[in-house]
Amino acid sequence: MPLLRKIEVTTGVWWIEAPQAGVSVLCGCPADAVKHLMKRGLIVSTEVNGVPFETGPNVILLSDAMVQNGSFSNLAEFPVLQMLYRQGMILPDHPGNTGIKPMLIGSADQVSAQMQYIYRGNYGLVTEEELVEAGETPERARELMRMKLRFAFGNIRHPGDLIDTLAVDNEPVEIRNGVAVRRMMFNVFEFSYQGETAVVDLNLPSFETYESPYPLGFYRLRREYFAVIHSGEGDGWDINRPSMSSIVMFQGKVYLVDAGPNILYSLNALGIGVNEIEGIFHTHSHDDHFAGLTTLIRSDHKLKYYSTPLVRASVAKKVAALLSIEEAAFSDYFDVRPLVEGEWNSIDGLEVMPVFSPHPVETTVFHFRAMWEGGYRTYAHFADICRLSVLQGFVTDDANAAGISQAMYDKVAADYLVPADVKKIDVGGGMIHGDAYDFRDDKSGKIILAHTSQRNTRAQKAIGSSASFGTVDVLIPSNHDFIWPYAYEALDAYFPGIPRHQIRVLLNNPVVTFNPGTILVKERMVNDHIYLLLSGSVEMIPMEIEMRSVLSAGALIGELPGLFGTPASETYRAASFVQALAIPCSLYLEFVRYNNVFSGVSRLLEHREFLLRTSLFGEVVSSRSLNRIAQGMSQKSFAAEALIEPGPGLVAMMKSGSAGRFLGEHMFETLKPGDFFGEEVAIFGIPSLLRVRALEGCEVYLVPAETLRDIPSVRWKLFEASTKRTRTMAEAGEHARVLIKWHEEYSVGVQRIDSHHRRLFEIGNSVLDMMERKTDDAEVAETMGLLREYARFHFSEEEGLLIRYKYPELSAHRVRHARLLEQLTELQAAVAEGRGYNEAEVLTFLQEWIVGHTLAEDRKSAIYLNSKGVY
Repeated sequence: MPLLRKIEVTTGVWWIEAPQAGVSVLCGCPADAVKHLMKRGLIVSTEVNGVPFETGPNVILLSDAMVQNGSFSNLAEFPVLQMLYRQGMILPDHPGNTGIKPMLIGSADQVSAQMQYIYRGNYGLVTEEELVEAGETPERARELMRMKLRFAFGNIRHPGDLIDTLAVDNEPVEIRNGVAVRRMMFNVFEFSYQGETAVVDLNLPSFETYESPYPLGFYRLRREYFAVIHSGEGDGWDINRPSMSSIVMFQGKVYLVDAGPNILYSLNALGIGVNEIEGIFHTHSHDDHFAGLTTLIRSDHKLKYYSTPLVRASVAKKVAALLSIEEAAFSDYFDVRPLVEGEWNSIDGLEVMPVFSPHPVETTVFHFRAMWEGGYRTYAHFADICRLSVLQGFVTDDANAAGISQAMYDKVAADYLVPADVKKIDVGGGMIHGDAYDFRDDKSGKIILAHTSQRNTRAQKAIGSSASFGTVDVLIPSNHDFIWPYAYEALDAYFPGIPRHQIRVLLNNPVVTFNPGTILVKERMVNDHIYLLLSGSVEMIPMEIEMRSVLSAGALIGELPGLFGTPASETYRAASFVQALAIPCSLYLEFVRYNNVFSGVSRLLEHREFLLRTSLFGEVVSSRSLNRIAQGMSQKSFAAEALIEPGPGLVAMMKSGSAGRFLGEHMFETLKPGDFFGEEVAIFGIPSLLRVRALEGCEVYLVPAETLRDIPSVRWKLFEASTKRTRTMAEAGEHARVLIKWHEEYSVGVQRIDSHHRRLFEIGNSVLDMMERKTDDAEVAETMGLLREYARFHFSEEEGLLIRYKYPELSAHRVRHARLLEQLTELQAAVAEGRGYNEAEVLTFLQEWIVGHTLAEDRKSAIYLNSKGVY
């Protein structure tokens, strides 16, 4: 029997086990990793001395990349909960409580990010000050913190109390009992034990995504006036069903209620493209309701995000922790629309009331209603709730003790029984979920039991109904087809300024339905129709290059070959049930000529076709958005060895040739046609650490950043690429000569500050390395300029954090920052002016600055930030 066992769990996820050492490692933990382990038999139910519990991993190896191909790669919340509670590692007198803690291993920055994300996932907002900052009164903030402390058994604890951590580098480090691991290269790790080794690669292949653990099939939905589509009735442990969620359809518009794992898979099964979604109503931040948020970013417009300010603040803090970004960046991807708790909020005729729900994190349930004959039709979505017997045990008369007041209990109990035509309730049980018995006297027309992985008991069946995936409750039927207004809006936006009666020429064509897997346009064939995609998703599959693009509502399919009568260069295939307006090619050609737009459309098509074949734009970006980008593009040529600088507010894309990304003399990456650069400065306002130089004669498209900022899918891919490049640069730096080395004891305990400090070490090390190699003064000065600009950026970010949390010694901290920048500017100027440099002087300055400032002033301020719940 091998000492090390390696099993592929699913795409991008592996299992490494050393049974003799008692080490079991989950390698990679995207959404629903626990369900995949259950399906593979790597988590099983067992029993010791009459105590039932589960087996499973005791170590989690994190991906070096926080996001891959659009999805979160590291979501350790549920795997850690499985270890702590379902394996019993934290439970007193439990057979699984052997003194061993769950362990997170991986790069230092990813381990730090996961700890902070788990912290926010456990508690949400952690102080009265944070609750007040989110909009609560001091009195209610105090009341909510009392409740939170009761859920937390009296103490809000950092995950470091419950979870061990280990930073993995290029040298082997011991996990436990002789099992060691090292990083071989970016996202590739080698495990060793008693002479045996096993290698795991956590990199997702290009254009592949993490898989769903359950099959769903395909459904064809009608656009209703007011209806509820049941898109998930399970919980975070159910291996056969999506987590509890719903889709509310109103006047043909699509709204999501929560976004759990594999939401894109669910939407595709229902024939809903991500561009069709109007918005999301969010109940709370637990992963089974949260993990799909990045999928919704794959739209070409900001989706409306509806929640109370408390829920939004809790969610934004969790996203910020996971991705090491500012909380304010949440608004870069979503159109935030605050809802008033306890009141009816009107949203284009649909009314919604969020109602407080007691839970460890900020949570509301939702009531929806729409006017109709005899009054209103109503739907209530109750996820997550707490069983009343548990809440009753929280009641205390002591206003200073952890718990809730009798008045809060009475209000919650009354809120539970507000009737609705259709009500979906959480019946997951336990301490933090609901109980069907609390709804025995509920007068609602139909109660649906959800949020469980167990079969309903006979008593539960007597109280509520079940709803399988894809079933629909129509509350107000539709008497006309809402697909036509959408078709008109899409064409009107694509052809601005053309009279309505001319748009109707194109609208006077049939809407056709394609079954999943059907080819709409086939490569090397001349197509008869151009299709305006109205619902569902279509894959674009070019034969000659390895890529896959997914198109959603608003895309025009087959326009280029249709206009010019040439064979298509790629195949378009329905990925779900698809509805599309079928426009004859001859009519479309006559339309663009008659309206004098042929030259404009044809001129843009070359740029648009280039964009569509790139990884950056080849997914869900509508034809309207592609045209807007194509109109703003310009082209520029560069000779070999030339420095390529996009210029202010521009992102560059390689059209032909190749270029390299350099830090000093070291080339970190080769850029080929379709690759992009310049997004750090143009989109995110972060100083670029690298310079791009042409390796041969090349042509570059320059794209105005303003045309990209408000396309969430593009911005998200730029963010993913930028963070991966930064990590790759750090990886490359680990194999270079190290003159000032980062040590984990330099960590100040605030995730974002530590991440910045590591970058400063890397650039500072590059400066010293260049000096030792006697590099030209001009190149040394350039790299010192990068160091100065990144330092300026870091100081600004750090001071912003200290201002926000009212650090009492901010003024002195600012003075120190200003002095450091002055010294660095003086050193750089001396080198740039040819006065040479003293290596010992620069080394001393960098050591005193980066190490001294970090260990003194920054650590002191970080202790203050930790006291405010910032890690």
